[in-house]
This record gives sequence, C-alpha cells and structure tokens, in this order.
Amino acid sequence: MKNIDKESLENAYRLFDSGDINKCEVGTTKGLKQIPNYVFSGLYNFAGEIRTKNISKGGFRFANALYLNEILVKIEQMPESNFEEIIAKYVEMNIAHPFMEGNGRTMRIWLDMLLKTKLKKMVNWQFVDKTLYLQAMERSPINDLELRTLLNTNLTDEINNREIIFKGIEQSYYYEGYKKEDDV
Repeated sequence: MKNIDKESLENAYRLFDSGDINKCEVGTTKGLKQIPNYVFSGLYNFAGEIRTKNISKGGFRFANALYLNEILVKIEQMPESNFEEIIAKYVEMNIAHPFMEGNGRTMRIWLDMLLKTKLKKMVNWQFVDKTLYLQAMERSPINDLELRTLLNTNLTDEINNREIIFKGIEQSYYYEGYKKEDDV
C-alpha cells in the first residue's frame, strides 16, 4: 500500500474513532464533501472539492463537470425514506462522481451514514464480493436491482460495531485495488 493510501486509510479510521463522522451532514452534498476533506486532507490539495474537469473510468464518462453543481442539487433533493430510494440516490451520486479522487471510498461511507440514519442499518462490506459489487455498480445506471439485491443481502443492524465499520473501510480500499503491505 502506497504511503498516501495508508495515510488516508488511517484518516478514515480516525474519522470514526474520533466521532467526527457524526458531525458530517447525512445525505447532502455538504456532508459528502466533508468525508474526503477529512480522509484525504493534506494528501490532495483538492480534497473535498467538487471537480472542475471531466473524468471517466473504464470507458464510462461520469457527469460533465460543467453541470456538476446543478446535478448535485438534484441528487440532494432525491427522496431517501427507504432502501430503494437510498440506493437510487447512491447510484446517481456515483454517476456524478463529484471528486477527482476517492469517490468510491467516500460514497460508500456516505451510503452507510444514510442507511444508518434513515434505516438503522448499514452494509457489512466485508461480505460483499468485489467482482459482483463492481459489476453491479457498472450496470446500476441502467438498472439498480442487482446492486440493491447484493447490498440488501449484506445489511446489518450492528451500526455501531467498530470491527464491522473498519473491515468495511478496508474492503472499500480493496475494491479500489489497494492491498495491505502484508498482502503484497
């Protein structure tokens, strides 16, 4: 694991251990920006800032930077009263991909905070298969049923279990291709 990734992982742990996660607004763009600002602060000079450049990944072009602020307002206004609505909002935020770096890791924390606040649940990410998750995310702009099914199967009501939270953060880094030093 590169030093920058190790530092951001430690910052992610600290976000929860310090209780600072509870200071982040839930379900809002402001709250979303607070997460990478904390996790990547000092590592990227653009941490927590909405991107101004267009980006793509694997041939998929994310929301045009020119319209990103308007898109984020619309996403923020989306309903979030049940699991299906929350996942729809998560999918739209993924399509927006508002940051230059750390979108996936940031949005998974954001999703769990939404689920925790609205439904008293969160995803137990350590049991969500990387390949199945990435495939479901890739197809989710067309149909989010696969993603909803995968995540719903792995919901837990142990929302304050430190081990589940930290294993989830580690899994989030694994989804992005990072490995622990002892795994290399």
